[in-house]
Amino acid sequence: MAFGSAVGYALGTTFQGAVFGVWLGAGLGATLVMLADARHAQRLLDWLRGDTAQGAPRDAGHWGELGYRIEKALRARERAIEVERDQLDQFLSGIEASPNGVLLLDANDQLTWCNSVAAAHFGLDPQRDLRQRVTNLIRAPAFVASLQSRQYDEATQLSGLADKHSLTVLMRPYGEGLKLVLSQDTTEREQTQAMQRDFVANVSHEIRTPLTVLAGFIETMMTLPLSEAERARVLELMSQQATRMQLLVADLLTLAKLEGSPRPMSNQWVTVASLMQRALADAAALSGNRHDIACEGGGDGEIAGSEQEMLSAVGNLLTNAIRYTPVGGRIRVVWSWREQGGADLAIVDDGPGIGREHLARLTERFYRVDDSRSRATGGTGLGLSIVKHVMLRHGGEVTVASEVGSGSRFCLTFPASRVRHGEVNEPRLSR
Repeated sequence: MAFGSAVGYALGTTFQGAVFGVWLGAGLGATLVMLADARHAQRLLDWLRGDTAQGAPRDAGHWGELGYRIEKALRARERAIEVERDQLDQFLSGIEASPNGVLLLDANDQLTWCNSVAAAHFGLDPQRDLRQRVTNLIRAPAFVASLQSRQYDEATQLSGLADKHSLTVLMRPYGEGLKLVLSQDTTEREQTQAMQRDFVANVSHEIRTPLTVLAGFIETMMTLPLSEAERARVLELMSQQATRMQLLVADLLTLAKLEGSPRPMSNQWVTVASLMQRALADAAALSGNRHDIACEGGGDGEIAGSEQEMLSAVGNLLTNAIRYTPVGGRIRVVWSWREQGGADLAIVDDGPGIGREHLARLTERFYRVDDSRSRATGGTGLGLSIVKHVMLRHGGEVTVASEVGSGSRFCLTFPASRVRHGEVNEPRLSR
């Protein structure tokens, strides 16, 4: 401005018009200032339109101050956005870690986000299916009806979706027409409930039968005149039924203890020879020398765990072998080391064998190949279930190999972490 006035004054003096020169100088100065401002403004606009990651133009005067203020505001907004993005990522990571499925829907019921659990529940692709209407992705009638009814008070039960699982689905509205869909896999819970119902029904049936027999005998003794021989026979039958109920209750208590107690310690070692000796002694007493019972191997073996639980498992298998093997049959308890680590303790008999169709279900509670025969031999239907639980608690498994007419082999397999070589101490055989 001052430069323009000076130029104008010089021109006015030249043309002998001082006033004209002043006005001309003022106009020229204002023009120069406007051009400079326009240049600064253009540089600032170019920066705003381009890569603002670079610093704002460092001009002098108010344009430099304006650029600095704008850059400062932009950096503050970027930091705020970054913080919000981190918080959102943490929030979504927390939802991703949830054991439940989560779907986020927009106001048009389009999928905006889902975690991996929900993707597995509903058979979705978390990337490909974004912005798709959820009713095109999940076509279960109960789910569609619940979504369209806009009544979100009660959960919806779904079944037969991905992996044939059962789901409980809960919907909740939030924000401006947005919806949150929560899903929980209830398959295991429903199976457990079904098992509990079956268990209660089986226990009731197993107890009701001997109780009915006992009640009948008691009524007979109270109402009918019996001879001494008849009375003795009735009392014997009553004793058998009472013993059967005692065995059933004992097995139920054993199962409850196995399921509710901590796993056996891995630093308590039981010699296989001692285990075999005790099991064979009990088996010989039960057999009454009617079977050929012996053991093979095991003299240098040791197992880490509960001796009482392992004795229960081996005892149950020997008891079954004695009950179902004809008189004079051969029963062997065989210990062998596995080449890949671990060891097997097998109970082998030459009894009638078991049909292949029954093998997969033998360890189920109360499962019997032949109900009438099992009850006649005094079995509760819980022995093999006890064996399975004992092996699970020791990190092992029980397997069965059998064919009709070719005997059976029940094998207890212990992992390498539960067995070791110890001092040689051959068990004494019992017959």
